[in-house]
Amino acid sequence: MTQKLDFTLILPTLNEIEGLRVIIAQFDPAMINNIIVVDGGSTDGTIEYLKDIGINVFIQSGKLLSNALEEAVERSEYDTIVTFSPDGNCLPERITPLVNKLQEGYDMVVVSRYYKTASSEDDDFATSLGNKFFTKLVNILFKANYTDTLGIFRAYTKSAIIKMALPGMIEENFLRKNFGYMNSWELGSCIRAAKLKLKTAEIPGDEPARIGGTRKLSILKNGVGALLQVFYEFLLGNRVFKKKQI
Repeated sequence: MTQKLDFTLILPTLNEIEGLRVIIAQFDPAMINNIIVVDGGSTDGTIEYLKDIGINVFIQSGKLLSNALEEAVERSEYDTIVTFSPDGNCLPERITPLVNKLQEGYDMVVVSRYYKTASSEDDDFATSLGNKFFTKLVNILFKANYTDTLGIFRAYTKSAIIKMALPGMIEENFLRKNFGYMNSWELGSCIRAAKLKLKTAEIPGDEPARIGGTRKLSILKNGVGALLQVFYEFLLGNRVFKKKQI
């Protein structure tokens, strides 16, 4: 990185040592102090590797990605939050353009795998169909204009995260408490940003193939969860969400 940017880079991990060894080497060394890793119980040496190179690792108290992101944001000292997959699907060189775009006055900026010339090398038929289906559904139901609603690689302001009530979504109803796949921050933020008329943007960013490890996505569970989440938000209308301070 060629300039000092104040932001927190969140890396959720679960057995990601192969990807981390490649990706961490591509980060500017000055960025290391900005990283918060929340681990979901790795057993492949991920935790030990990160500690050996001086990166603190927190073990998440709950399950699933939404819990990891919430616990990481609570630890951030900066208002700019970047969420990043350490499995090789996200390009480190897109971090600086992402943060710069957010600092133009946006509440959320998404690195889209389908915007302009960007493409995904990690998609298979099912994930490509699912990504396009849910993006189209969100755009129709919530009058939005996204090209990618499911990718983790994005930047938010912490104040926008609070406005969208992403922390604490799990407490909103019985179903969300018992079916965590309904609590996606990626899908939820796209929907709630549209409902609250927050200022959002996309920048293009290719999605390389995963480096090692196994995909955590369950087509069935994540797909059902996303569908329930979309229709819950639609039925909720524009009601004000209970905001959890972080």
